[in-house]
Amino acid sequence: QVQLVESGGGLVQAGGSLRLSCAASGSIFSSHVMAWFRQAPGKEREFAAAIRWGYGTTYYADSVKGRFTVSRDKAKKMMYLQMSSLLPEDAAVYFCARGNSLDTIPISYQYWGQGTQVTVSS
Repeated sequence: QVQLVESGGGLVQAGGSLRLSCAASGSIFSSHVMAWFRQAPGKEREFAAAIRWGYGTTYYADSVKGRFTVSRDKAKKMMYLQMSSLLPEDAAVYFCARGNSLDTIPISYQYWGQGTQVTVSS
């Protein structure tokens, strides 16, 4: 069984930075993809970033490209999301997820964390 636990959310001013962490327990193989999604109130959950666990190849939504960086520590089974130049529209609950293949739709991911709140003040 895989468990994912996010941490690092909080309140930050627009233009500031925040680093989210996702701690994984259970099996994560090189073939898996770990991703960050986010969901703002009244909106659908949307893809933010992903990383292939084995090679470390990264992917980003256009809305966060150049501002967010996803990384992972295989030995610690940790994934991170470094967020900078934060905008008010980045405010959301951020979820980490594990899937078998790269995709930007939530249904493609089998395991999810409980989420961590990011609030951006303008």
